[in-house]
Amino acid sequence: MQNEQIEQIDSFQEKELREHGAIEDDHLQMPGEAKMKIDLHCHSDASWDCWTPLDLIPDRCREMGIVVQAITDHNEIWGAKALEALVNSDPRTDLTIIVGEEISTAEGEIIGLFLDEKIEEGLSPEETVRRIEAQGGLVLLPRGFDPLKRYRLWPEARHRVVEDLDIVETFNARISRPRWNEAAVEWSLRNNLPMSAGTDAHRLEDIGSAWVEVPYGQIDRPLDLLDAIKDGVPVGDWTHPVWAFIQKMWGQVRQLLEA
Repeated sequence: MQNEQIEQIDSFQEKELREHGAIEDDHLQMPGEAKMKIDLHCHSDASWDCWTPLDLIPDRCREMGIVVQAITDHNEIWGAKALEALVNSDPRTDLTIIVGEEISTAEGEIIGLFLDEKIEEGLSPEETVRRIEAQGGLVLLPRGFDPLKRYRLWPEARHRVVEDLDIVETFNARISRPRWNEAAVEWSLRNNLPMSAGTDAHRLEDIGSAWVEVPYGQIDRPLDLLDAIKDGVPVGDWTHPVWAFIQKMWGQVRQLLEA
């Protein structure tokens, strides 16, 4: 964690952050200016394993106080672009959508943010990073330390692309055990990389369970986001993967019954 982020929290919160990857919402006390919530990892029904309708996401974000929401579907950006257009067509909107993609490289997943074009799956991590950067996007490492996440970026690949990473997801609400978020915190500290939190939401109800709390401001460009999160604090509550799976399956059954 960069020094600016450490300065935002007290010793108790720093201990909690190091041990869990984020501060629990009830424990967050950030003095000073107005704050807003940013979630940089979320799925829609453009992902093969998610049934969340795009048109329900804006109201859910507003309900949960999310001001900036990245949509990072698996190997697709059409959903994120459609949602961005939907949100931008509403003159009353107070929500910003970041077009992202959770890209399956030949050695695990990498997230690209602020994308204009889809990046194909199956490329090397280095080529994937190069294509994200060619679009002016940001490179985010999601849940990169959990050995039970079969699509995590391989450790060897993580070492090779570390100089090109812009953000490390130190809190993933769907990680198998909190200690893997802790490992992400320690790795980001060693490499002086900004930390983020992501819901990794595959259900509508999961949106709003994790975020980075940052000073209020407009996020239009990659540099705006980097400037914001360097002064931000990851916040979130971990859900046990067994319970998360049950909730996800029940949600899909319920959608089928209501269809």
